Amino acid sequence: MEPAEPSVAALLAALAERDRQLTDLRAERDRQLAERDQVIAELLARVADLERRLGQNSRNSNRPPSSEGYAKPKPKSRRQRGQRGSGGQPGHPGTTLAQVQDPDRVVVHRPRRCDSCHRSLRRARVSSVERRQVFDLPEVRLAVTEHRVEHRRCRCGQITMAAAPDRVSAPTQYGPGVRGVATYLCGAQHLPVARAAETLADLLGAPVSAGSVVTWNDRAAAGLDLFTATVRDELAAAGVVCFDESGLRVDAHLAWVHSASTPTRTLFTCHDKRGVDAMDDAGVLPAFTGVAVHDGWAPYRTYPNLTHALCNAHHLRELDAVAEAAGQADWADAMARLLVEVNTTVHRARQDGATGLHPDLLARYRTRYGQLIEAGWRANPNSPARRTSKRSPAVNLLDRLDTHRDDVLRFAADFTVPFTNNTAEQDIRMVKLRQKISGGLRTMTGARIFCALRSYLSTARKNGQHNLTVLRQLHQGKPWLPAPTC
Repeated sequence: MEPAEPSVAALLAALAERDRQLTDLRAERDRQLAERDQVIAELLARVADLERRLGQNSRNSNRPPSSEGYAKPKPKSRRQRGQRGSGGQPGHPGTTLAQVQDPDRVVVHRPRRCDSCHRSLRRARVSSVERRQVFDLPEVRLAVTEHRVEHRRCRCGQITMAAAPDRVSAPTQYGPGVRGVATYLCGAQHLPVARAAETLADLLGAPVSAGSVVTWNDRAAAGLDLFTATVRDELAAAGVVCFDESGLRVDAHLAWVHSASTPTRTLFTCHDKRGVDAMDDAGVLPAFTGVAVHDGWAPYRTYPNLTHALCNAHHLRELDAVAEAAGQADWADAMARLLVEVNTTVHRARQDGATGLHPDLLARYRTRYGQLIEAGWRANPNSPARRTSKRSPAVNLLDRLDTHRDDVLRFAADFTVPFTNNTAEQDIRMVKLRQKISGGLRTMTGARIFCALRSYLSTARKNGQHNLTVLRQLHQGKPWLPAPTC
């Protein structure tokens, strides 16, 4: 018996089921393709980010030159044709070892016989003298001063002792000169205490223990309370102050050193945290009402009484990095050239005695600035919202340059504001130098001692004081204080 042929309804049902299965397969394929495309896009973005990081150097990022090793980038000068050449300029006095008029010691060398006839020259007339001076150190040795404190008996039987000199309280002790050198080696040259003690023994013949060096540094920092309070108050009252912060290893953890700097004052403080708590503890920003120059870190904007100015050295480095990305070179290079041009104009105007650019010229610069910002946004359409991890460095930089236009160009409107934050960055660089030479600090107390001594030495150097002189004064209980600023 032959099987019955399927009905039309059954065939249609089978076809519908097959079509549904194919639709499900296509949907699954599309889903897998979408997932694959998303993974590929994420991997491409990750590769691009890693390549960007590998391409970072001291020219296009905040990395220090010491991190580059031997693979340093080719130098890139922003000097335009027609500007001054590199090196010393005509008329620059320079520095060299020059002869002195009154040497400490004179040695006369007399010729004994004539080179021609060999006669004696003992009674010959001196026709000329050629002066040659050798600058050298005398033999370094400790000078011992003995203080003999007499005890005298009166006829009434009372024995009276003479008053001992101030700070001479032991049968033997090192004076403020040796203690000042020890503090200088640790606070200015960043030597570990053991190496500082070894240096004192080698150079001065002073067998000092590492424990003594630590004690002297502690006592020196303890004598700086008045200095620290004075500098803090003067910085809080200043018109323009540069601020920066940098990490420091303390007790095997990351701590933060905050700096407040002007051309004549420096204050370092150390704290477990980086943000507002540390800034409040430093004591400058809460009372400051002037122009704060910084790198754009957000916590600086939590203080409502500040006027802000952003560091354009950071912007130039970031613009160099952004210009290397695809499609960003035009606006990024043009923005960098504009900032350099404005800075050159400001420098020339300041030399001519001006205090700010002419309003019309400043308005033209602002117009060009705005046009470049618009060009940057056109090169980055459909940018993600702020505070998302998907935003590119170009978009983040554009957002900052656009949102804080006045802060970027503050130096052009007010000549007391610097173009960069280099004053603070050069000061705080000593923190990194100290960590490279001696490593981290064991305690927060030691970190704060280091900050107090660095504040003292940096401020003294800015005011033309010799570090060893002011350290001797400090160990004599008479710390140097800067003259009040106008």
